[in-house]
Amino acid sequence: MGRVIDVPTTRREFLTLSALAVGAGLGLAACASATPLASSGPPLSGEYDGPPVQIEYWNGFTGGDGPAMRQLVADFNKSQDLITVRMNVVQWAQYYQRVVAAVHAGKGPDVGAMHVEQLATQASRQTIAPLDDILDEIGVSAEQYPHEVWERGVFGDHRYGVPLDVHSLASYANTDLVAKGGGNPTPATRQDLEASISALMSAGVKTPFWVPNRWPAHLIFLSLLWQFGGEPYSEDGSKATFDSDAGIAALSWLTGLIQSGVSPKNVAPDSQYTAFKGGQGAYTWDGIWQINDLKSTAPDLPWTMSALPTIGDTPAVWANSHQLVLFKNRSPNDDRILASKAFLRFLIDNSEAWSGSGLIPARSEARKTPEFLKSPQAVLEPAVPTMRFLPPVPALGEVQAQTLEIALADAILGRQSPEAALRGNASKATQLMQANLKKFEVKS
Repeated sequence: MGRVIDVPTTRREFLTLSALAVGAGLGLAACASATPLASSGPPLSGEYDGPPVQIEYWNGFTGGDGPAMRQLVADFNKSQDLITVRMNVVQWAQYYQRVVAAVHAGKGPDVGAMHVEQLATQASRQTIAPLDDILDEIGVSAEQYPHEVWERGVFGDHRYGVPLDVHSLASYANTDLVAKGGGNPTPATRQDLEASISALMSAGVKTPFWVPNRWPAHLIFLSLLWQFGGEPYSEDGSKATFDSDAGIAALSWLTGLIQSGVSPKNVAPDSQYTAFKGGQGAYTWDGIWQINDLKSTAPDLPWTMSALPTIGDTPAVWANSHQLVLFKNRSPNDDRILASKAFLRFLIDNSEAWSGSGLIPARSEARKTPEFLKSPQAVLEPAVPTMRFLPPVPALGEVQAQTLEIALADAILGRQSPEAALRGNASKATQLMQANLKKFEVKS
C-alpha cells in the first residue's frame, strides 16, 4: 500500500458540497446529525487492528512542500496493511472555504493540516474537533515543542492543533552581489545591514533591497513591529494595535528604504522575489518556503540564508505553523477515528522527514536529526525562540487583508504617511474585530 491516492477537489465537487451543506442545514440528512460532531473514539492502544479502512487527508501542500508530504503518506501506507490514506490537495486560497462546506455537508475529511492562525476560525465554524483527550494516545506533550507554537494551538480552552512545523521569514542574500560591494551576506543587526547596503550602493549595486507594496509586506512589517516592541492586535481579539509608536517606527523604516533609493518604487507583490531570483537585489526577506523553489527554478543563483537582522530592539520574526487537525463528522465512525489517530501519530513520530519540505519541524527531537541538520533551513534553528505568531482570533486574517495590508500599501506607495495609514486602518480593524466577537460569540 505504498501508493499515494492523491485526489484534487474540483470546482464542480466544491459546488456540490456547498449545496449539500445548505441541505444539511435545512435538516435534509435523516441518517446523521445536522451538526458536525466531535468524537475522540475509543482509545488507540498500540497499532490499529480494526477492519481495513480508508481515511481522507486534506491539505494545501501544492508547492515545494508537496513531494515531502506525498512521501510521508506513501511511507505510512506502506508501513501497514489496514489503513489507506487518501490525500486531497487543495490550494490554500480555497482550502478553508471548501473544508467548511465539506464537513457541514457530511462529506468532510478525517485528518487535515491547517495554518495555526486559522484554527480559531475553523473551531468557531464547527469544523475541527478538540484534541485534548487524544494527546497521550498520539504521543505528544507540551515539552516536545517550542512554547509559543504549542500555545497557539489552543483556542477557547481547548487544543485544536498539533504542530507539524514552523515556517518564518528569512534574510536571503545574493552572495556574488554582496561580495562585489564588500558587504555582509548574513547581517545580524540594523547597523550590519545598513552598513552593508551603503557599501553595496557605493560599489555600484543599485537598489540592493526591494520593498514590495503587498505580499509579503505585511509579514515584514509584523516582524519589525514585534522587534520594536509592539503587538498588532490585542490577545482577546477586541482591538487592533498595529498603529502604536512601534508600528509607526517599523513602517517608517521600510518607507525610508524607498525614499533613500535602496529600494525601487512601486514594487508589485512578490516582484522582489522574482527580481532576486533574476540576480537583482542583493537582499530579500521572504519565507523559507522559497528554499525548494530557488533550488529548482534558480539553480545557478548563488545565495545564502540567515535569520532576519534585528532592526528594532528585540530579535523577532513573523512565523506561522502547519498544525495537524481532526475534523468533526456528522456520522462519527470509530474505526476511522482510530485510523486517523494512528496516522497522526505516524506524522508526528516521523516529522524529521518533513525537513525535505524546506520548513522547520516543530517537534524538538526532529530538529536534532541528520535529516534536519543537513537542510538549508537548519541555520534558522537558533531563531526558533524568536518566532512570533498572530493571536488565536477568529477571522483575523480577513480583517488583516482589509486593513493592515491596505495601510502598508498606502504608505509604501507614498499615498499616506506611515502614521496616517496605520491610524485610519487600525480604527477600521477594531470595528471589524468587534463585529467578529459578536458574530463568532467570542467573549472579550
